[in-house]
Amino acid sequence: MLNLPYTMSKLKKRLLYTLLFACLGALAVVLNYRHVEAQTGTKLYDDLAAIPPQKVGLVLGTSRELTNGQPNLFYRYRLEAAHELYSAGKVEYLLLSGDNGTKYYNEPADMQADLIAMGVPEDRIYLDYAGFRTLDSVVRAKAVFGQDAVICVSQPFHLARAVYIGQQKDINMSGYTAQRVNPAYGRTVLFREYLARVKMQLDLLFGKEPRFYGDPIQIG
Repeated sequence: MLNLPYTMSKLKKRLLYTLLFACLGALAVVLNYRHVEAQTGTKLYDDLAAIPPQKVGLVLGTSRELTNGQPNLFYRYRLEAAHELYSAGKVEYLLLSGDNGTKYYNEPADMQADLIAMGVPEDRIYLDYAGFRTLDSVVRAKAVFGQDAVICVSQPFHLARAVYIGQQKDINMSGYTAQRVNPAYGRTVLFREYLARVKMQLDLLFGKEPRFYGDPIQIG
């Protein structure tokens, strides 16, 4: 015969342990997020005049348009920041790194076309077509394009992760922050960053490599 009080007691213990592990997991995610912030905070610059110059600015790609066809503000603000960086003489070249998964989707080519339209000379732009993830973009900047010191361009939340990866890969990387997007506009992206930083730590722990390397490319 079923011992109902005993069964209920076991269920309560399981629920309690499940809730405890969930709370501990959430705490670990938040602490990791803050750890990345603490490790990279002094390397992120809002002030263009204050950022030390480098030969190359690494611009992290994203789609030009949202899935609904509207302009992507993350994309627009990153290109504006990259243009500011180059125009101020803080970098000599721009390395545009993004996804080129199909012939119909080409982040580096889109960024190149728009930056040229903004006044950046074509011969000052290099394209990394295999920047499928932030880790790929950062690692390839050194392994393929030969840069062990770069200024990275993206929104602050994304930059912190990129700079952290650079630190772990012995790259002297600072970040120039693109204009922040209203939280209501990018709430999903900002939330995903918590999980992205957990994935980043796992990738670093297990020595995840870029999907592609290829022949070295000399910038300049």
